Amino acid sequence: MFVSVVLDPSSMDSAKALSSVLAHFGFKKIQRACWEHTSISPDVFTDLKKEIDRVTDYYDTIRLYQFPVEGSFAITELSKKKWKRCILRFPTR
Repeated sequence: MFVSVVLDPSSMDSAKALSSVLAHFGFKKIQRACWEHTSISPDVFTDLKKEIDRVTDYYDTIRLYQFPVEGSFAITELSKKKWKRCILRFPTR
C-alpha cells in the first residue's frame, strides 16, 4: 500500500527521532514535513506505528494517509498520544 506521512513535531528532538524512524522503514522525504513509501505491507505499517508511538510525545501530531485499505482511502492520526483512524469509502454506483 502507498503511505504518506505528514509530521508536526513539537521539538527538534522529536523531528530527528521521527526522521530516523521513517528513513529506517524506507520512506523518502518528499517535502519538509512529508515522507512517502510506495509499497509498505500492513505488517510493516503496524510496526511503523509502534515505533512512531515510541519516539513521540503528547505534543506531536502525525498524520498517515494510506491507500488502499480495504479498497478505500484511510487517514490515521496520532494526536495527544492517541491514534484515530478515518476510512473514506468510495461511493458505489
